[in-house]
Amino acid sequence: MASSAGDPLLPGEDGDGRRRFLPSNIRLKTSVWSELGGAVGDLGTYIPIVLALSLASHLDLGTTLIFTALYNFATGLLFGIPMPVQPMKSIAAVALSSAHLTIPQIMSAGLAVAAILLFLGVTGLMTAIYRFLPLPVVRGVQLSQGLSFAFTAVKYIRYEQDFSRSSSASTSVQRPLLGLDGLVLALAALLFIILTTGSGDDDDVNRDGTNRRRRSCSRVPAALIVFALGLVLCFVRDPSIVQGLRFGPAPLGIVKITWDDFKIGFWEAAVPQLPLSVLNSVIAVCKLSSDLFPERAELSPARVSVSIGLMNFVGCWFGAMPCCHGAGGLAGQYRFGGRSGASVVFLAIGKLVLGLVFGNSFVTILGQFPIGILGVMLLFSGIELAMASRDMGSKEESFVMLVCAGVSLTGSSAALGFISGIVLYLLLRSREVDIGGVVGRWGAGRRQSADKTFEDGNGDA
Repeated sequence: MASSAGDPLLPGEDGDGRRRFLPSNIRLKTSVWSELGGAVGDLGTYIPIVLALSLASHLDLGTTLIFTALYNFATGLLFGIPMPVQPMKSIAAVALSSAHLTIPQIMSAGLAVAAILLFLGVTGLMTAIYRFLPLPVVRGVQLSQGLSFAFTAVKYIRYEQDFSRSSSASTSVQRPLLGLDGLVLALAALLFIILTTGSGDDDDVNRDGTNRRRRSCSRVPAALIVFALGLVLCFVRDPSIVQGLRFGPAPLGIVKITWDDFKIGFWEAAVPQLPLSVLNSVIAVCKLSSDLFPERAELSPARVSVSIGLMNFVGCWFGAMPCCHGAGGLAGQYRFGGRSGASVVFLAIGKLVLGLVFGNSFVTILGQFPIGILGVMLLFSGIELAMASRDMGSKEESFVMLVCAGVSLTGSSAALGFISGIVLYLLLRSREVDIGGVVGRWGAGRRQSADKTFEDGNGDA
């Protein structure tokens, strides 16, 4: 990690030794540029989903920006790490599919998931689930989600996208080689990030064994530079988008939800979302945070679960997209330099300004954002998440992890992969049980019981 020597923007004490007034959870752990780079690290996931829902389902982007900004503020202060706030992916996928849910039905799904996660968190059941789950199964879920992100990212880079139909609607048209959203631009962004951040480690080792400081993400905010380039290219690609901008926030209103809306939203979207929220938004996030921040106390699954429940109970009533935390977003923000709650607080400030100044009209700008650049950012997020599974200590653990990940990917269901991983893990554990010894002890117990019964009978006689 970057040294604190000589950096006036690092946390702790000012030059004259006085403590700063910022809460400890949002004090900078590296430099302001590193945290700013991490702030945009999960936008490769966030932008495609909210853009697709804004175009296809008429989601109010301004309202979603404002409420997710408030969520980012709260999670930065509460958790002290770059805890992401991302749209619920399964709900978004159903809303953009042939079912094409209405806004009240989308919000109903979010409220249903929020209620269940809040219950699991308050009662402590989420903590019990977290302690029960074997590590190889958790790693399998992380690996499948990371690879899924990477596969989607490659599609973003190689093919044209139609976000008016889906957040992952790849067409068969290959991306042109040149142009303001061409393959060369995406590959240039990819090479730039690799050259400036390497594999994502903060330190490297020379051949002679001495440590050296590389050009890490704390010195070159690669993601921030690439994202800023993308914003500039939005106006270069279509200067007329300036005319479509409207100043001022979108008016807030309560979403009217009928009983029919709730039933459809629950069965169509909340049910498939719930396993993903439990596994990826709570379990995997808590485990990944302990991997990335071993110096910090492990996140409480109950607190993370309650966090998701509370923020959706607030925002969904006003039409903000149902959101959760995500291991992929945390991996992405860490990969690009986020090391504290300050990273998501910076992101919150940006979202809040955009939501208050441009409101829903900001969708005209996002509609011109180079998708190839988003694909590059998403690719690094997915790889960082997948690499968390490299700590399996035995062939048996790797076997369970890979089966869980493979079933999750081929079946497009984290729940199916999770069940397969649990069943396989229990089967492998059962092989360690001494069946002969158990049967022998059972038989000996039966004989002792029979002998005692016989002696009691003779005594009565």
